[in-house]
Amino acid sequence: MADDKYDAIILGAGGAGLMCAATAGQRGRRVLLLDHADAVGKKILISGGGRCNFTNVNAVTRFAAERYLSQNPHFAKSAMGRYTPQDFIKLVDSYGIAHHEKTLGQLFCDGSAKQIVAMLLEECDKAKAAGGEVSISLNSPIQEINHADGRYTVRHAGGTASTPSLVIATGGPSIPKMGASAFAYDLARQFGQKVVEPRPALVPFTLGGDDVMFRELSGISADVEARTGKTKFREAALLTHKGLSGPAILQISSYWKNGDAVGINFLPDMDVAQMLLSAKTDHPRATLDYMLERHLPGRLADILAEQITEEAFPGFAAEAAAKAGRYNDRQKQVKKLSDWPNKALESAARRIADWQFHPNGTEGFAKAEVTLGGISTDGLSQKTMEAKNAPGLYCIGEAVDVTGWLGGYNFQWAWASGVAAGEVI
Repeated sequence: MADDKYDAIILGAGGAGLMCAATAGQRGRRVLLLDHADAVGKKILISGGGRCNFTNVNAVTRFAAERYLSQNPHFAKSAMGRYTPQDFIKLVDSYGIAHHEKTLGQLFCDGSAKQIVAMLLEECDKAKAAGGEVSISLNSPIQEINHADGRYTVRHAGGTASTPSLVIATGGPSIPKMGASAFAYDLARQFGQKVVEPRPALVPFTLGGDDVMFRELSGISADVEARTGKTKFREAALLTHKGLSGPAILQISSYWKNGDAVGINFLPDMDVAQMLLSAKTDHPRATLDYMLERHLPGRLADILAEQITEEAFPGFAAEAAAKAGRYNDRQKQVKKLSDWPNKALESAARRIADWQFHPNGTEGFAKAEVTLGGISTDGLSQKTMEAKNAPGLYCIGEAVDVTGWLGGYNFQWAWASGVAAGEVI
């Protein structure tokens, strides 16, 4: 097939790629958008439980270095300062897409994520009115890309095309069942770009060893504070049949390194020591599990109480079980608060406020919402996303070493980086 010439070729029809194509097309550019998948915006469609957490009102420049992980945490500031959450909200509103704000500034569609995809496709169609064109070619895996005489030649399943501006928007390897891969990194290296080692982010932990008992509580959630190192998040945690998940856990996973502990404060709003000491005075016949069940799901409270009791009174559970004649007679295994020394209750409170889990890993890219790491920002212009040593090559979205918090931050980076490149290609 003859070489078809375009002003720009964008690889990847996800959020960043669609936004880049629409922006360039509305500037009168002739754009080819290629994707190996059979539909555009697949990650958009599954995000937010199908309602798309399309941005976060707090994804602004002054928080960029704090809420985006990168070897250069300031890299995202330029693009995000020029295309803000309010800019995207204005676009969403112009299409009459109803939306609502959940906790911590997260914005979701009232209806379906399909509305966001439809909006982006209509934005691409607007290129025609500006004298441009956005052609979308799906089921078009890339076979070969070369660069010569200032043009990139792309051979794909649908033919061959060339351009002076090639945009890598193929994301990272998270959620491979949707076709995600490390293609962006291989291509970037081909043209001299460095890659920060990718790893799963916003991903559940797996538990083993002494922590395996918590897997018996699969399905139970609690509002906690999760911590690793100096980083902490206050949201819900969910116990699963493999380990730990939920928003607080997904957030902390981006900061966790293999071998590190994860501390969980199960009662972050409470002075647990004061609560237990007061209860000992006011209700001496009460038990630790009874006091915890007033604030936590019953089965979770029971396991915490049983383990803390065994630590405070080694061998007590086995002795009580022997006296009771059957191991599961919990009425015979508990101690009244009046039996606890004050120091033991204070130690119990510290355990509840900083329960140390030791994950043996994560559920990997298969369950990771995004990828940490990627194409190094050192080699890119923070204004245009163009590679400094490969003129005409642009890298945007999740493919780049910029990873946001859970809650719409990564979509906002996709929109902002897509616009930044789309304004110059």
